[in-house]
Amino acid sequence: MFINGAWVDAIGGETFEITNPATGAVIGQMPDGDERDADAAIAAAHAAFASWSTTTAYERADILMRAWQLMKDRAGELAELMTTEQGKPLKASRFEVGYGADFLRWFAEEARRITGEWLPSSRPDQRFLAVRQPVGVVAAITPWNYPISMLTRKMGPALAAGCTMVLKPAEATPLCAKAIFEILHEAGVPAGVMNMVTAQNPVPIGDAFTSDTRVKKLTFTGSTAVGRLLAGKAAASLQRVSVELGGHAPFIVYPDADPEQAAKGAAALKFLNSGQACISPNRLYVHRDAADAFVDTLTARVQRLVAGNGMDDGVGVGPLVNDAAVDKVAAQVEDARDKGAGIPVGGYRLTDDGLDKGHFYAPTLLTDVTPDMTVYREETFGPVAPVVVYDDVDQVIELANDTHYGLAAYVYTQSLKTAITAFEALRFGIIGINDVNPTSASVPFGGMNDSGLGREGGHEGLDEYLETKTAGISLR
Repeated sequence: MFINGAWVDAIGGETFEITNPATGAVIGQMPDGDERDADAAIAAAHAAFASWSTTTAYERADILMRAWQLMKDRAGELAELMTTEQGKPLKASRFEVGYGADFLRWFAEEARRITGEWLPSSRPDQRFLAVRQPVGVVAAITPWNYPISMLTRKMGPALAAGCTMVLKPAEATPLCAKAIFEILHEAGVPAGVMNMVTAQNPVPIGDAFTSDTRVKKLTFTGSTAVGRLLAGKAAASLQRVSVELGGHAPFIVYPDADPEQAAKGAAALKFLNSGQACISPNRLYVHRDAADAFVDTLTARVQRLVAGNGMDDGVGVGPLVNDAAVDKVAAQVEDARDKGAGIPVGGYRLTDDGLDKGHFYAPTLLTDVTPDMTVYREETFGPVAPVVVYDDVDQVIELANDTHYGLAAYVYTQSLKTAITAFEALRFGIIGINDVNPTSASVPFGGMNDSGLGREGGHEGLDEYLETKTAGISLR
């Protein structure tokens, strides 16, 4: 673990193994910490806050830019580590490293734009000054599906704002987190400013984060169930909370859309990271007039996908994170099959050619999906594309909004009127219009309802780490 500028073992001396999800091979081990280690990390961050929070924005920006350059220089080795530890194809890992690095550069630039303002008073002899200052110690908990970009999306604004941080990375992917901490240390982040606690059991760490009054903000990316639990506990300490949670994204193909273009977009996005993405489309609403062409194109695309070890050439779909994830996907597919869904492609676990040693499920297409199927209601987090045929254009927005989630949604249409109408009516935080990659370090990312609180990225991402302080100044 990394505490107060040094690599240390867990206080209890325990460790846990990290395995490759494609092969089952052990690729490393990390300290298995507990609440004592979390306390030590929080203490280090708390002690470092006084000095770090008074550094200039230019100093903080310079460190972030050095870290960005180091990430760019080491992009190849970081991508290989990610594929080995997380499983996604090497091409996708390279993309994520670049995306993750972008957050460091973006917030290095934003650090110099933290400003205040003079505000008017009704009294001629009074002035008001409002400034923004760092919130304090930040506790961060990050997921395994994007094990580098989800770190930098939190680290970048925290460091830019002048906060200190304690990170608990996902137990499945701590080696990627370790590599990023090595870069931050080399870039010149002072001791105690960034700390990392690793553990196989996240519960004691989460409890320590949410109960310690020295922690002023909690940021979490993960499941809605865990996010609710953490936010509830953080409320007792009145910690500021931002949580980016699950999704159940609709993908709407209007009758005027090019069905082949829409199907190509759906295939590219749905099977990205084996469907293990919170913005992955989970309900593909296709108008009956476009359904045949859409399904034919999507079927052909899915049939060409190659599942396997992400380090191998030509592989487009890697493993799922563990056997429990495979079982969840299999259960949803079997439920759909039993209730009448068609399965023109996939629908089974992959075990041939050594894939039985990993956690693989075949890229799958479901047709004739209906609202009584589990896959229609629950986030899949796997390589399954469920197609729902609809007839009433006026009703499809209502169908899309019929979920407790509200993270991402997608619309394919050639009509500007339809696009704007859908954009305004869909109750989701991120909308892709003829676009399957509506994200960037420079734009806000986050959802509504059960998909979370707060935004990451963009100008809003920095605001999450700043408090506003106001001075009333008498001129008498």
